Order: sequence, then structure tokens, then C-alpha cells
Amino acid sequence: MQEPQEIPLRHRDLNWLSFNARVLQEAEDKLNPLYERIRFLAIFSSNLDEYFRVRVAQLRQMKRVEKSIRKKLALKPTKTTKEILEEVKRQQHKFGEIYQKQILPELAKNDILLIDAEHFNTAQNEFASNYFQQKVKSHIKPEVIDLEEENELFLQNAELYFVVSFTDKEKLGIVNIPVDACGRFVNLEGDGEDNSITYLDEIIRSQVSSIFKDHKIEGVYEIKLSRDAELYIEDIYEGVLAEKIYDSLAQRTDGQPTRLLYDAEMPNFLHKKIRKLLKLGKIDMMPGGKYHNFNDFFSFPDPTNNPDLHYKKLPAIEHKVLSGSKNYFETISEKDQAVHFPYMSFAYVENFLEQAVKDKDVTAIKISLYRVADESRLTSLLLKALENGKQVTVFVEAKARFDEENNIIWGRKFEEKGANVIYSYPKIKVHSKIMLVQRMEGDDLVNYSYIGTGNFNSETSEIYCDHAIFTSNKQIAKELSRLFKVLEGELIIPREKNLLISPFSTRQEFIKLIYNEIDNAREGKKAKITAKMNSLEDPEIIELLYKASNAGVEIRLLVRGFTCLTPGIKGLSENIYITSIVDRYLEHGRIYIFENGGDEKIYYGSADWMTRNLSRRIEVLSPILDKDVAQEFKEILEIQLNDNVKARIQDADEKNEYVKRTNGEQPVRSQYEIYNYLKEKHSK
Repeated sequence: MQEPQEIPLRHRDLNWLSFNARVLQEAEDKLNPLYERIRFLAIFSSNLDEYFRVRVAQLRQMKRVEKSIRKKLALKPTKTTKEILEEVKRQQHKFGEIYQKQILPELAKNDILLIDAEHFNTAQNEFASNYFQQKVKSHIKPEVIDLEEENELFLQNAELYFVVSFTDKEKLGIVNIPVDACGRFVNLEGDGEDNSITYLDEIIRSQVSSIFKDHKIEGVYEIKLSRDAELYIEDIYEGVLAEKIYDSLAQRTDGQPTRLLYDAEMPNFLHKKIRKLLKLGKIDMMPGGKYHNFNDFFSFPDPTNNPDLHYKKLPAIEHKVLSGSKNYFETISEKDQAVHFPYMSFAYVENFLEQAVKDKDVTAIKISLYRVADESRLTSLLLKALENGKQVTVFVEAKARFDEENNIIWGRKFEEKGANVIYSYPKIKVHSKIMLVQRMEGDDLVNYSYIGTGNFNSETSEIYCDHAIFTSNKQIAKELSRLFKVLEGELIIPREKNLLISPFSTRQEFIKLIYNEIDNAREGKKAKITAKMNSLEDPEIIELLYKASNAGVEIRLLVRGFTCLTPGIKGLSENIYITSIVDRYLEHGRIYIFENGGDEKIYYGSADWMTRNLSRRIEVLSPILDKDVAQEFKEILEIQLNDNVKARIQDADEKNEYVKRTNGEQPVRSQYEIYNYLKEKHSK
């Protein structure tokens, strides 16, 4: 009997590197203004840091699993880590070429000079010396290590250090680069040029002889250590989850090392000594350029204030209905209203909440918060609602990676003011983007719903492409109300018929919808699946998509990040075509359309086709029931599917080739086309 064949799945961590390569392409793309290209270098660097702190850290943890179990589960962490490091080295080399051969010359063409200590003139050296004495010296902690003694070296996570070699080979120097206290970039003064900039690193480098005055300096090399960012809270079984996370945050700084990035010019003998001091393996050592932490380039100064070096500001589009509405409740009762970020202002969400806070007939406000912004209008309004006597229920996701502390702080603030605050459950996250406002209208309690694809965060709404709908649809609101009762512990299951709610019904409904397309294709009917998401990873869904492709279903996917599905393979996925858009804004929306025999079904919401979104998180996807709103979503998605400027083809070769325009075809840069589409639509 023939064994069932395993479905071919790409490794998510390897394919994620293909996504970060697309970010790097944006740094190289001269369609983007110079400072935006610099920003993409910063995004690439920031992404890679998190990747090593989380994903590579997880691979390292897998190495601790007993070998027989690893074999049974087909886990090959060492092999995968080696493949990752090879690809990262290639990308880092490309990064260096873009920075050295494109960015620095372009800055110089625009009279912005980024100067290292080696090229300081007399006046700049004098400035650097004074600056160091007055603003830097008090923040550095130099250390001389005697290598003849048994020593260990501890480096803080993601902070920069210099390793200083002396003529005395039995000793070496370590000095921190205090970016948090002093900033990364310094405008040089006293050289007759206003546009000269240097790194804080170079200010310190120029003063190393005075820092280690008792030693003769041979070399100065920058290093940075990344540590494991996972909290592994699932291993802790007792106590309130929020408290456990709060108490565990220190692990972020003293977690297991996952990568030492070092200047490739560092001599062999020196990086061997550093490796020994830090107790690292060879696989943990990553050669890089002279500078690290390029995510600091998010704050790279523009001394020229030249608008041509930045994206042209796009004013927020005024929603033709909501912008003039004095009463959102009446407006939403008449018709569903959709908003699209960042093309429109997040203020529409805040205005809705403000009206709810002030309205005497509103009795309760319920909201799920995944990533809470620092002090914001939305958080202030929720506190004001409590002052006004409203019942406020806030579900705070205590495990939103890197936002745990801020989320818990806000949860405590809401609790202190009398809100019903619910934190995460063990082994499940609440990732849905939902709000429910309950209002007495006569003798009836009327529910008003807001369901979105993005967080309740005004800052990220300016850079994330997301969608949301305000509705008073009774069925949607009733099911959303039941979900909040599940979160509050009053119900066990939400019993939904319209909404897709993970982990209760989303997977089952998607399976049903895909099988429906397969059946229609086999019957000779038009069968099509069109979907946009951040990532595609769930093996069961991928296997069904392969089956659908073989049945003749046309499958068109838009996947921003990684995908474990390989499209375009004959006999497996030849009817599946995938593109990815990386551009000015971060594509974050999820939209799913099923042909359904001509009676299309369209859903949007917070869930990707990932196992965690379908099985281990509270997610909400909503059908779009208003025909006008559904058409608007479809037209926006159609623009993105036709992108031929910033769309890359995701194929078996992972070359990230741009979609090519045919002769005479007009360029479609979807994010700008969507802006123009919405602007025209909402000006009528």
C-alpha cells in the first residue's frame, strides 16, 4: 500500500527572508525618494533584528528537544539555521552595497555628508572632543578585560559596543555606545558646513585613546548582540497571566544570545576571544559592516529640509458621509459605513467613540485592544466613558509581542477607574479588532458594531493599510455581543451564523467555502477564490488550495509576507498565482472572496490563513452584507491585483521579480491608485 504523500510546504522562516528581500528592494528602488529609501533600510534592519530575537531564537530552542522527537516531527533546526544564515549574509552584503554605493553618494549629491572620524578635519575633531566631554562621557562605561583570567562578558540586548584591541594581546577593551541617552546621529559644527552629520559611534571612536589612556590602541570594532525575545510563559502555570508576563519582561534583556553581529574587519583572533567570552557557537557569529543597528536610521536627520527627499504628503480623504455626520448612530442606522486607513483619518473611529461617551443613552462600550498606543485620544475617551458612568469592558491582549508592558499598564489604568478589564487566556490570544456600543433607543437596546483589520492605534493607522466597517446590522451586532460575553466568561461558545470567529468556526467555514468552489469547478461552473492576507501558512488550508487548483479553481492570492504554499507547479498549483505588494504603506488588510456559483461571498477581518489565526486566537471575520460597501472593497482589491509597479511575483524560484507591464499598459501603483479612487468617490 502506497504511503500518502506529504504536501509540499515551504519553510516559513526561509520564505520570510524572501519578504525582507522585498523590503530591501524598496531601498534600492529609485522611484522612492532618498529619505524613504533610507527608511526602508531601517525597516529591513528592524525586521531582521526581531526575526533573530523571535524566529531564530525558537529554532535554537528546538535544538534542545530530544533528537528522536525532532526526527519524528521532521524538525531540522540546525540545517534550517545554516540556510537562514547563508541567505542573511547574502542580503547583508546587498544591504552594504546599497548603503555604500547608492545612499551615501546620493546624500552627498544633495549636500548631506555623513562623515566618519577618520575624515574629521581639525575643526570637526575639536567639536567631537568637546561634544564627547560635555554630552557623552558621563554615559559610557569602559571596561578592560584581562583574558588571562576566567572572565565572562555580558552585553545588553540590541545595544551597541566597541571592542578595542590593544598591543597587549592579553587584554581588550569594551565600551558601550549610549544611543538611548545621546541619540545616534550628531550634526557636526564648526566646519563651515551646516549639513555634515556623523554617528555617535564616530564621536566615541575619535576619543578611544583618551578612554583607554593606559593602553596602546590597535583596532576598534563595533558589535551588537541579539537575545532571545520569547518569554516562554506557557511553561509557567500558576498566577494571573498578566502578572506573569509583567514579571517576565526582564527576560528581554538577559535571554539566550541568538546572534552576535560584528565588524567583518575584526581580526580572527579577536572575534574568537569575544565568542569565548560570550559563550557563543560559531553559528551565532554574523559578520557585518562597520555600523550596526540601522533601525536608528528611522531618525536620520535631514539638515536641508528638502521636501523632494521625502514622500509627498497625502492629505487624509474626507469621508463623504461620516465627515458631515453630527450623529453617527443615525448615520450608521441608515447604512453601513466603511473607512480605509491610512487614506482616511483614524479620527472617524475616535469621533464615534466620543459620541458614545457623551451620549446619555449609551449604556455600555466594549472593545478589544491588541496593541495599545501610548497616551492617545482613544484611551482618554475610554477613561472619560467611565467618568460618565458607562459600563466599559476592555479586553487587553497581554501577550502582544513587544507591547506587553504598555498593554498591561493601560489595563491597570482602566481597572483603577472601574472598567471591567479582561486579560489573555493561557495559550490563546485575542487578535480581533472589534468594538461594540450598546444604546437604549426607546425600550430597545440597540448594538452598534465596529469590525476592522487593524489595531485601535492612531499612530499605526497612518502607515498600515487597513479597512473597517461601522454597522448596526442586527445579526452581526448580536453575534459580536455574544463574542464579548464569551470573553467575559458568560458564554462558552458564541453560536455565530454570519461572523467567522476563531477558534470556533473560521477554519470550518473556510474549508466549506473552498470545497464548494472545488465542487463547482468539477461541475463546469465558474469557480474562483481571491484572497488578500499578510501570511499563508496553515497546512490544511494549503492542501485544500492545492486540491482546488487541480480541480480547476482559479486562485488569485495577494500575500504581503511569507507563504508556505508554492504556486505555479504543474499538477499541483498551476492555477494559483500570488503577488506581494511592498510600498509606502504596510499592507495589513485581509479580504476573502469566493465565487460561490455567481453569488459571491466576501469576508474581511483580522485573520490570516495561519494556524495560529484559525486555531489559537480569537479572530473575527465579517461578511460584507451591504452591497455598496462590498463593491467598494472589491474595487479596492481589484486595483491591488492589477498593481504593476510595486507588485512582485511569488513563484517557486522566489526571485521577487516585479510584475512586468505589457506594451502600452498604464502603470498601476496600487496605493496611489486607491487614494485617487477613494478621493474621487468621496468627493461626489
